[in-house]
Amino acid sequence: MTVIVFGSINIDLVATAPRLPVAGETLLGHDFFKVPGGKGANQAVAVARLGITTYIVGRVGAHSFGAELINSLQAAGVRTDNVSIEATASSGVAVIIVDDAGENQIIVIPGANGLVDNEDVERLRNLLPRAKALLLQFEVPMAAVIAAARAAHNAGVKVILDPAPVQFDVPNELYSLVDIITPNEVEARQLVNFPVDGEESAAKAAQVLLQRGVKCAIIKLGAKGVYCATSEENFFIPAFPIQAVDTTAAGDAFNGGLVAGIVAELPLRGCVTWGTAAGAIAATRPGAQTSLPDRYMFDAFLTERGVKS
Repeated sequence: MTVIVFGSINIDLVATAPRLPVAGETLLGHDFFKVPGGKGANQAVAVARLGITTYIVGRVGAHSFGAELINSLQAAGVRTDNVSIEATASSGVAVIIVDDAGENQIIVIPGANGLVDNEDVERLRNLLPRAKALLLQFEVPMAAVIAAARAAHNAGVKVILDPAPVQFDVPNELYSLVDIITPNEVEARQLVNFPVDGEESAAKAAQVLLQRGVKCAIIKLGAKGVYCATSEENFFIPAFPIQAVDTTAAGDAFNGGLVAGIVAELPLRGCVTWGTAAGAIAATRPGAQTSLPDRYMFDAFLTERGVKS
């Protein structure tokens, strides 16, 4: 079985600073580096590094980092045959600030990601017969996300949506096509329009999302843990205690671990635990794709903490 990611491919331009700036403030930073990123590419790498055959469908620019991004995906084991090279746009860029506590602020310039359309959905359709799951995010146009979700849903492929960056006008149709939605607490608040900052409020948010039509709502609460709800069960998984370095791709790592559990046919609680573990590992390492664990590191982390791998 394979996993498909339909989404963004970016280059991340990362600055580190003692803290995050407030509006109008100039801060002296510590360091600057450039690494491959994009929520789609990050999740593809997160899954592939855990030993699962992974395809990505998306676009990069013919110039401005395009070849570098494709080479990086291939080096991580991601199949890039369905990545289109767009001659009229730059590759997507994310400008990221990370503070000493590992928190971040991110601005994304879509570039070629903004041109993803039905041509890309048609390439996706050819991959669906062998797929176990499709991962989606909101860094490509909403129309393409909905079309991709519909194609996977009709093919009987599990649809997993990471609703980031949040769109405030998410069509009801999309919710009904989603098997699992995985917002963090900020994204959950933006989706349900009330604060989400702990287990109790996450439970309320999850119920709203279930009522909108998703089959499973997983609310990622960072260092607090993860709340999960379906029509049949709900539970809270505490976070693994770690020393956070950079949380930039922790949510993408979570989705990678979650999907690895689905491919392994674990029960839902086991899948969420695997996601929590992958996210914890990523948060202890700098960068986006550079922070994502391989299978050896992942299994060792689970073994050290007495979790079945």
